[in-house]
Amino acid sequence: MKRISLFVLVFCLIGLVANAQLVTIDGIPRDTSFTPYMAWLKIKKEFPQAQIVKPILPEGVLAEKDIVYATLPETAYGKRDLHLDLFRPEKPGKYPALIHIFGGGWRSGNKSMQVPMAQQIAAKGYVTASVEYRLSPEALYPVAVHDIKAAIRFLRANAKQYNIDPNKIAITGSSAGGQLAALVGATSGVEKFEGNGGNPGVSSAVQAIIDMDGVLDFDTPDEKGKDEETAKRSAGALWFGATFREAPEKWKEASSIHYIGKNTPPMLFINSALPRFHYGRDSVIAILDKHKIYSEVHTIENTPHPFWLFHPWFEPTVKYMVDFLDKVLK
Repeated sequence: MKRISLFVLVFCLIGLVANAQLVTIDGIPRDTSFTPYMAWLKIKKEFPQAQIVKPILPEGVLAEKDIVYATLPETAYGKRDLHLDLFRPEKPGKYPALIHIFGGGWRSGNKSMQVPMAQQIAAKGYVTASVEYRLSPEALYPVAVHDIKAAIRFLRANAKQYNIDPNKIAITGSSAGGQLAALVGATSGVEKFEGNGGNPGVSSAVQAIIDMDGVLDFDTPDEKGKDEETAKRSAGALWFGATFREAPEKWKEASSIHYIGKNTPPMLFINSALPRFHYGRDSVIAILDKHKIYSEVHTIENTPHPFWLFHPWFEPTVKYMVDFLDKVLK
């Protein structure tokens, strides 16, 4: 009897790990399904050359982990601290900053996933910060946007302490993080996106945007039609709390294409070989061109969607980013 019970328990635990979804950590619901390892399992057959990028702190770079950038006294889960990991050159000076936003369908992932990239770019003469934000199991759109803007305000307000040039702050993100980076970067001065995460009166504007496979326009057949094709709700519907059909205004409001204009900073697009993650890009570039705003596009051929998490695509991605930032910020 005990052996049977043990077998059942082990079987159930294996099932839970294989389908890791919602768990409670520090009283907060979290989806653990998206990690570099889980992403590697999905792509390894088609891309056997893929190797997970590991965090390595370069010589001459200082690291500060879990800096509290905002304390929210009243959330659905009580008092809530939001954190970022910061990397900066050891040599004194005033450096441009780059804020990193992780992806995971606005539902999963965590700030550690952007740390390897943040570390390597810091070694090139930048202060980098990988930012935590609240995901859909904890809070729906537009809370994630509020959190990221609070992180920008915090870093600008504390620029002297962290050796940041407050006039040279850029933002980057991958997948859902790319969508968020573009939206945050394009909505400077739009009050409804600011939130109340501290440092009111400090600008949340950025001076450059890097979008890696982040959708810029949700009003496309592949995005708005997902929930009509399957009984399982899409990541977007879970984040907005409604399908496109139920609340099209929310999906359109979160499409950065509607905010691109004469005040948009320079943009870099780094894309996988999968066209569905480029939606809105060409239309955005047309608007930027109209206003003579600098942009670049680099499509890395024969790549999976989460290419930034793996060698051999990590190094060229970092180079594209640093070259662009050197051009527009330095």
